[in-house]
This record gives sequence, C-alpha cells and structure tokens, in this order.
Amino acid sequence: MTHADLPQALVTGGTIGILGGGQLGRMLSVAAARLGYRTHIYDPGAHPPAGQVAQDVTTAAFDDVAALERFAAMVDIITYEFENIPTRALDLLQDRRPINPGRQALWVSQDRLVEKRFLRDLGLATAPFVPVASPEDLTAALAQVGMPSILKTRRFGYDGKGQARLETGDDYEAAHRSLGHAPCILEALVPFVCEVSVIIARDHLGASRCYDVPRNEHVNGILRRSFVPANVDARVADRSCRAATALADALDYVGVLALEFFVLADGSLLANEFAPRVHNSGHWTPEACATGQFEQHVRAVAGWPLGDVTRFHDVEMANLLGDEALAAPEDLLEDAVLTLYGKRDAKPGRKMGHLVKRLS
Repeated sequence: MTHADLPQALVTGGTIGILGGGQLGRMLSVAAARLGYRTHIYDPGAHPPAGQVAQDVTTAAFDDVAALERFAAMVDIITYEFENIPTRALDLLQDRRPINPGRQALWVSQDRLVEKRFLRDLGLATAPFVPVASPEDLTAALAQVGMPSILKTRRFGYDGKGQARLETGDDYEAAHRSLGHAPCILEALVPFVCEVSVIIARDHLGASRCYDVPRNEHVNGILRRSFVPANVDARVADRSCRAATALADALDYVGVLALEFFVLADGSLLANEFAPRVHNSGHWTPEACATGQFEQHVRAVAGWPLGDVTRFHDVEMANLLGDEALAAPEDLLEDAVLTLYGKRDAKPGRKMGHLVKRLS
C-alpha cells in the first residue's frame, strides 16, 4: 500500500474538532492553522487556552449529548488533547465523524491497571504492581511488592496527583484514605538511572516515525526539563523506539503518542505509562526538528504523509510553572524560544508555558 491508498486527506479549509481546550489543544490549533485548517474546541470550561487561537469553541460537558451532536455536525474529523474524556463521548461521536486516535487508546490509558496489563501483554517489562481495592488489599500488596513503593489511583492521576509514596513505618491506611480509598495500584519504586520517553507518530497505513529520545527530569511528579540527546546507549534508544512502535501498532494508532520508560543501571527498560496524544516531553520538537509533534499529529489525523523528524541541534526544554511564567529564569531566557499558554491564573505547580533552548 502507498499513501495513495489513504482515506482522502482533509481538504484545505476543513475543520478539525479537538476535545479538550488546554495548552496541547492550543498548540495543535496553531499547527493546524499553518497547514490551512480550522479548529473547533470542545471543552467544559469557560475561556479555555486553546479557544484563544481556534476558530470556534463549544463550551459544554462531555455528557451533553445535544452539544456533542452539534459539535460533530460542525467539524470534519475529531481528535483529543487529554486522556480523561469519557469514552461514552467517543462512542457517540465516532458514529458521526472519524476520530483519531481511536477509542481503545483512550480507554486503555485511562486506567493504570488496564494500562500496565496491556503493556505486559505486549511483552514490555514494567515495575512490579498489584491492584488495591481495599485496606485489606493494601496490606497484602505491601507484603508482595515491598518497600519503598508508591500507591497510585487507577484513574485521573497526572503530574504527581493521585499518588502517595510509602516507606517502612508509614501510616498506610492514612495514605489510602488520602486518595479517597479509590481503586489503586501499588507499584514498586525501582532504582532507575534516568527517565526517557519516546514520541512516536503513526499514520493510517501503519507507517511510523520516532523522534530522538529525550531524557526527562521530574520534580514532585511534574516534568521540569527534557534534554535531547538523552545521552543513553544507542541500543537503549533503539529498544525504546521499537517498544513504542509495538504499542502503536497494537492500538492501531493514528496520531502522536508518548511512551515513558525508566532506564535501569544495566540498560534494561521498564515501561511506565503512555499518553495517547502529543506530550510535554516533545515540546522541543517544533524548534529543533523538521516537523514538530503538533504538526505531525495534525498530518496523521488529517490523512497526510508523516513529516521528517530530523533533529537539527541539541536542545533543552524547561517547563514554566506558576509564577515562573511571569519571570522566566534568566539563564534560560537568553537565546531561548518562549511559549506561553494563555492561562489566566498562575497557580503553584501549574504549567504556564515552556522554554526551548538550543544547546549546540
């Protein structure tokens, strides 16, 4: 098959519907405009950041059937920019318009237990984990997983939220209670050398391309910086890309996907989690590569061939959190590209923008 066999590409001037109106939707909208497309944002919140650059915005809940139907009637294709969209919304929309990535990727990524089992079934190693549904389960899980470990809610966790680290002597019941006694997994804390991620794009024909692997630094569960190259063994980077390709193929994925790994001292990899969307650790790609991740995602969902992912220089990406967006670090501002997300309130720990700095 060739790209001539693709479904007819979305015509210039067509409208891409985006579920979610955060910074990722904003940057997707900018990329879509460069390719001649309109975007229509669907988001429950008033004045979403993406709405400042999109042509149209629908403000409605994800369970508002009438609003979803009106939205579908106003767009040509649909994508999404975050994971926590009820799959019921996709069930309704997919009968009306093409949606990529598909429902399975969203469903798997929404539940940490389902996600871990899915990765394991693909032959990808993960840290040891055990499901926890009750205080009794937690006691048994601690005996199995050991210490230190981390208790994570199965759903709605991101940027360090929905997690509690457990050490010997901690009040384990209090930790579970702090998470609302929600269904959880208990996961072993593994001694890793670094964290890396793979940003991969896959088109309708199953062709895929991986960007160079970034090394990621997190603080309190929030990504602070990504560095490319990652300075890991080439074999590690190759195995991570092949693993991401296997995941994208298993999901019959269309669009950009990120798969995160822990790299151990012996060079082995443990898959942590994946995101069925463009990803924070790929924010450096528009400034450093021939085709950035946002344009790449638009290309894939619109039925275009994937773009070149050649990287032109070494690069550092730094997130700006809270008030940092009002006074970015001087050592990064010099010779750096600044992107702000248009958010109104600079709350502590909230991602307000990022900087991309050329290193060589």
